[in-house]
Amino acid sequence: MLTPSQASAAGDPTVPHAVIIGSGFGGLAAAVRLGARGYRVTVLEQLDAPGGRGYVHRQDGFTFDAGPTVITAPFLFEELWALCGRRLCDDVDLRPVSPFYRVRFHDGTTFDYSGDADAMRREVARLAPADVDGYERFLQASEAIYRVGFEQLGHVSFERWTDMARVLPDLLKLEGYRTVWGLACKHVKDEKLRVVLTFQSLLVGGNPFSTTSVYCLIAFLERRFGVHFAMGGTGALVRGLVDLIQGQGGRVRCNQSVQEILVDRGAACGVRLASGERLMADVVVSNADAAWTYRHLLPAEHRRRWTDRRIERARYSMSLFVWYFGTRRQYPDVAHHTISLGPRYRGLLDDIFTRKHLADDFSLYLHRPTATDPSLAPPGCDTFYVLSPVPHLEAGVDWQARAEPYRAAIEQRLSETLLPGLKQEVVSSLMLTPQGFEDRLSAYKGAAFSLEPVLTQSAWFRPHNRSEEVDRLYLVGAGTHPGAGLPGVLSSARVLDAIVPHGRDLPRRISDPIQEGLPHVRPA
Repeated sequence: MLTPSQASAAGDPTVPHAVIIGSGFGGLAAAVRLGARGYRVTVLEQLDAPGGRGYVHRQDGFTFDAGPTVITAPFLFEELWALCGRRLCDDVDLRPVSPFYRVRFHDGTTFDYSGDADAMRREVARLAPADVDGYERFLQASEAIYRVGFEQLGHVSFERWTDMARVLPDLLKLEGYRTVWGLACKHVKDEKLRVVLTFQSLLVGGNPFSTTSVYCLIAFLERRFGVHFAMGGTGALVRGLVDLIQGQGGRVRCNQSVQEILVDRGAACGVRLASGERLMADVVVSNADAAWTYRHLLPAEHRRRWTDRRIERARYSMSLFVWYFGTRRQYPDVAHHTISLGPRYRGLLDDIFTRKHLADDFSLYLHRPTATDPSLAPPGCDTFYVLSPVPHLEAGVDWQARAEPYRAAIEQRLSETLLPGLKQEVVSSLMLTPQGFEDRLSAYKGAAFSLEPVLTQSAWFRPHNRSEEVDRLYLVGAGTHPGAGLPGVLSSARVLDAIVPHGRDLPRRISDPIQEGLPHVRPA
């Protein structure tokens, strides 16, 4: 229910209006934060339901979370609920997952990665007894990076080169010039343990052999806050955020594809939809892919830094092949999160990131949410998705032709390792290819995590949270600072608190009503 003041603001054309492009977690979090800061908010989503990469597929009685499944830093969600005078725990049931991941090597060796310090020491001692002390040093380094990279800088807007220069001494001290793999190698000798300590960067789209070691903070982040799962699926968090927005008087409009960000006198002033409708606004926030935003939504005449040439030449994350499937039986021995590694690690990543070659072998992430929440499948069944990192669309793969053979190869691999007899047990199936990332999710080049998180594309070097191109345009999501992953995109929305004026302080533009009671605004 809206309070009388919220109901009044919802239809009051004198209250500043914010249009948000995209309803991924970054966009939904931005909407809540702007709603709390005195804005009327309209969220526009091109799909038929909110969530973006957090979309939910329901098919044959199975519930498939399309994207994010590893929930860390729950306090970032708790903050959003607190801004609305509510408690996250009253609306969403977050359950800890243990182990965080079960890592299965190609030779059948397993490693249970968890937040239990003693259990982790035992696992390290079992896998690499000579590296127990080195593992502890790696974790200490991870904590030091977390204290600076996440706590101090994760919600700071890097708008000037001097902002970057100011943190360089800390980054050098923390060896941010190393790669994720390089920092692991400094502390541990065993190759398998090095893999265990570095695969997490792939969960945010980074190649551990080129991604800055700043992303090693993930190890401590997980240790401190744990890995969680929302009962009902990740979509429960999406539904909860939409409820918060509507409770503030905001709106979420689905099936609304934005074609252009409108600019007048150097400032964003609204958007034009595919239908031709124009929604005018005092501020525009894009949760669309950053490269897509600049390449396809903001006309070239308004871009000086993010030109077509620069966007094309930037380095992008890998893409993903995702197979969602339901089985008529259960596999109780399979963990909630499993990392199933192929015969190659560095060679496969070179194929994906450097050579842009679709290899015959693969490493997989297998998600079995019914290990925690059986309600996501019919009784006696299991819900899964499996994803394989693959090159983005520069590889030139014809996914219309290759998707089914690739899926069948993954099915065969799972049948031989984790899910015996799988082919005979599958009763529901759905696929997402790199082409789908571009066509359905507007991900430039089909890159699943936007720009690759190398040092030269981090912080100030990424597209800024406050657009460098036009006033009153802001960016949130994986392609801006601080980067991909749920903590990253939620933190990108947190940055807005520092750079978007409070609604009461925003200089208003001349306005007159148009359809749906939204103001037509022109920069003064």
